[in-house]
Amino acid sequence: MPQSDRPRNADAYAQLGRKPFKRSKSHFADRITADGRDGWPVEPGRYRLVASRACPWASRALISRRLLGLEEALSLAVADPIQDDAGWRFTLDPGGRDPVLGIRHLREAYDAREKDYPGGVSVPAIVDVPSGRLVTNDYQRITLDLATEWTALHRPGAPDLYPEPLRAEIDEVMAGVYRDVNNGVYRAGFATGQAEYDEACRDVFRRLDLLSDRLAGRRYLVGDTLTEADIRLFTTLVRFDAVYHSHFKCNRFKLAEDPVLWSYAKDLYQTPGFGDTVDFHHIKQHYYRMHTGINPTKIVPLGPDLAGWLTPHHREELGGRPYGDGTPPGPVPEGEEVPASGRPESPPV
Repeated sequence: MPQSDRPRNADAYAQLGRKPFKRSKSHFADRITADGRDGWPVEPGRYRLVASRACPWASRALISRRLLGLEEALSLAVADPIQDDAGWRFTLDPGGRDPVLGIRHLREAYDAREKDYPGGVSVPAIVDVPSGRLVTNDYQRITLDLATEWTALHRPGAPDLYPEPLRAEIDEVMAGVYRDVNNGVYRAGFATGQAEYDEACRDVFRRLDLLSDRLAGRRYLVGDTLTEADIRLFTTLVRFDAVYHSHFKCNRFKLAEDPVLWSYAKDLYQTPGFGDTVDFHHIKQHYYRMHTGINPTKIVPLGPDLAGWLTPHHREELGGRPYGDGTPPGPVPEGEEVPASGRPESPPV
């Protein structure tokens, strides 16, 4: 498809809320594995993770990478939260180019993989640095492979985020979280009619009620340590009051109004590897300024007050071992810190 005939990014966002929402499957689903069976073997320094701190699907990969200590093995490119007609761009970098891949837009890596690729350009994406070709944009699989296929490159003390004895339970919990919460907020926010919205919104809060009950007497979703299930729930919860409550009309209650879920989310946010990847400025800028189909004025609200994220949560009283027999990740690598504009300020004493 010629460049001029491709879907324009602005046009796609303007259509949100005007046609039924359906999340696309990942078009590029190759896996990077220890044995390289798809042609992409795990190798330190070979691949580059492209992410947006605004995107909940990409945030999963940011958290997993931090917890597992893969920063040196898998380099990071952070895209501008505001896209142009060509999609995700690297205008946060000097000269508007990614310093490793040398490209201005992620679309260039997609085109290097499939010439004139006509579909949407999504994050997270992993790019092969030597060839500049996209390897995968399979957001459902990327983090699982980081946890299970990249083990030779994990830091000493890295947690087991997908422990084999618990995988069936983790998968079951994640399936409900994905259907009703991760994707449910989008189904509600981009609904085209009242009945469609009502069904999606009820699903969101029905599942949140069930999760609140589940977490009332246990610190984490499965077992007594952090797992992939917690990562996937957190990335929606951390955006809930900032964007989903108002922008997506998921307003039966705020996260901060559910004592269990609010304490759980704060516990995770204050756990190294979670909150230090979150940029609230990027989140709000992307959702409110890009989703013109449901927010045509592009006005970004001033609230909510973020100071509550740093208040006591008392979840440690439930026990649990965040990293299992392991240890917390080290300091955030230089150059990957979230700017002050994207972090909550400490609440008044």
